[in-house]
Amino acid sequence: MANTTAKDARHVKGVNPQHLIEKIVRTRIYDCKYWKEHCFALSAELVVDKALDLECIGGVFGGNTKATPFLCLLLKMLQIQPDKDIVIEFIKNEEFKYVRCLGAIYMRLVGTAMDCYKYLEPLYNDYRKIKMRNSAGQFELLHVDEFIDELLNSDRVCDTILPRIQKRHILEECEQLEPRVSALDDDLDDVDDAELEALERDLRDSPRRSPSPRHSRREHQSPRRRSRSPSPRHRRRSPARRRSRTRSPSPRHRDRSDRHDRDRRDRERRDRDGDRHDDRHNERRRDERRDERRDRDRYDDRDRYDERDRYGDRDDRRYERRDRDRDRYDRR
Repeated sequence: MANTTAKDARHVKGVNPQHLIEKIVRTRIYDCKYWKEHCFALSAELVVDKALDLECIGGVFGGNTKATPFLCLLLKMLQIQPDKDIVIEFIKNEEFKYVRCLGAIYMRLVGTAMDCYKYLEPLYNDYRKIKMRNSAGQFELLHVDEFIDELLNSDRVCDTILPRIQKRHILEECEQLEPRVSALDDDLDDVDDAELEALERDLRDSPRRSPSPRHSRREHQSPRRRSRSPSPRHRRRSPARRRSRTRSPSPRHRDRSDRHDRDRRDRERRDRDGDRHDDRHNERRRDERRDERRDRDRYDDRDRYDERDRYGDRDDRRYERRDRDRDRYDRR
C-alpha cells in the first residue's frame, strides 16, 4: 500500500512514525493531488529531488484544507524513515533553504533533545527569507532563524504537533550541553569597547572649566580660605568615579537584556499554560472515571433487579402449581 509505513522503519517516541502527524491531517495529505502524483514510490534519494523544487513551507490551507507539498514530503520522510546522515545533509545544505527547513522539522520530530539543539541551533545564523503559506492560503514572509526558533520553542508548527523536549537550561545544569555562545557577542563587545574609548577620549580632550570670578575674588581676599581644603560640594570628582558614571549601558546591551527578559517571561507563560493544560486533562480524566463508575453501578443495579424479578416469577409459578394440586386433591 502507498500509505503504509516501511517494513524496516523503527518506532519513534513509542509510536508509528506516521502517527506523529494527526490523523485528520494525514487524511488530508492522502487525499491531496500532490501526494498521489509525486509522492508515490519515492525513495530517500528521490525525496531530495522533490525537495529541491519546493517554493514555500506550510501546513494545510484553504477552505477544503489542502496540504502543501512541504507537508506531503515531511509525511513521506516519516513513512520511509531515511538515514540520519541524509537528514544531517539536509540540514547542512546552504544552497537550498527549503531543503534545510524540511530536514530541520524532520529532525525536530524524530530526534532527541541533544540532536535538536546540536543540529538546529547553528541555523540561528541563517537570515535568509522564506515564504510560508498560512491557513488562509496567503503567503507570509519569514526568515530561517525565526522558523528554527519556532521549532525549538513552540508546540505546533506547520499544523504539526511537536513532541516535547527537555529545556536547554536543564541539559546545561546536567552538563550534557554546553552553554550556547551567540555569534553576535564578539561584535557587541567590540562595539561597546569602541564606544567606551570614544567617550573617554571626548572627556579627556574637553576643555577644563575655568573658575568663576566670585570664587577667584574670595581666594584673593582670604588666605585662610585658600589654605582650607575644598568642600565636598566643590571638590572635583576623581577620574575613576567620572569614568564609572560615564559607563552607561549601551542600547545594544539594553535591547539584549530586554530580549532576555521577554524570553524569560515567554518561557514562564508557556510553563503556566502547560500546567493549566495538564490540570484540565487530569480533571477531564477524573470526570470520565466518575462517569464510568456511575454507569457500572447502574448496570449492576439493573442486573440485580432483573435477577430478583426472575426468581420472583419462579416462586409465583411454584405457588400456583401447589394451589392447583391442592384443589385437585380436594375434588377427589
